Amino acid sequence: MANSSSSSPKTSIQVVYDTCKNNLLPETSPPPQVIHDLSSKLDTIGPADVGLTEEQQEDDRGHGFGFSMPNTLGRVDRWAQPITYVELNESESFTMCIFRFPTSSVIPLHDHPGMTVLSKVLYGSLHVKAFDWVEPACIKIPKDTSRAPVRLAKLSVDKVLSAPCKTSVLYPKTGGNIHCFTAVTSCAVLDILTPPYEESSGRKCTYYRDYPYFSFRSGDDPVDGKEDEYAWLEEIDTPDDLYMRQGTYAGPPIGI
Repeated sequence: MANSSSSSPKTSIQVVYDTCKNNLLPETSPPPQVIHDLSSKLDTIGPADVGLTEEQQEDDRGHGFGFSMPNTLGRVDRWAQPITYVELNESESFTMCIFRFPTSSVIPLHDHPGMTVLSKVLYGSLHVKAFDWVEPACIKIPKDTSRAPVRLAKLSVDKVLSAPCKTSVLYPKTGGNIHCFTAVTSCAVLDILTPPYEESSGRKCTYYRDYPYFSFRSGDDPVDGKEDEYAWLEEIDTPDDLYMRQGTYAGPPIGI
């Protein structure tokens, strides 16, 4: 009789991890066939596959931290329902993690320079608004010299993703590399980032504020469609109302 431990089938999340470990490389974007294979495997992942229970989903329901919330909230109120970050893997080649969002919470507009990111909504509904830079770069210097320059970007994604749904992919220069997440309901997202953020390699996370196209419009802008498909993005410091807490992975063990 075969050894039961060696013949036991791999868990779904182990299959995803092994695919990442065997195919993703530091400093290199994965080829299309690897992205397709990994996306297909992520499509099969549900909350239970990573240890998320109905009780945890209920715990996430609440007011969250939308940008409409006043900045006068006390520290206790602000931390009442932070976004929960759960790390499954961190290596030179990729990061695998889960974000759990309370209702109305927001991860502000931010980028993934030189990175490919696969996102799978595990439960709930998430609004995604994402941009790609217009090339060649179109940059404006505001009349108010105390403000940072703004750069023209084109809207790539503006939709709600509700579980169960297919895996979303953004690429280094296309697919909405600069995106914002807003929880329509309590929700969770499994993310794979490759290569991972690494400031010494030029992969630093930068946050942005977006302005309507008409705010800095001029006659020589390379706009080839409707004005509402474009926005000017201004680099900002990490927002002080972005609150996250470290969570603990409770799913099946992942063999590293």
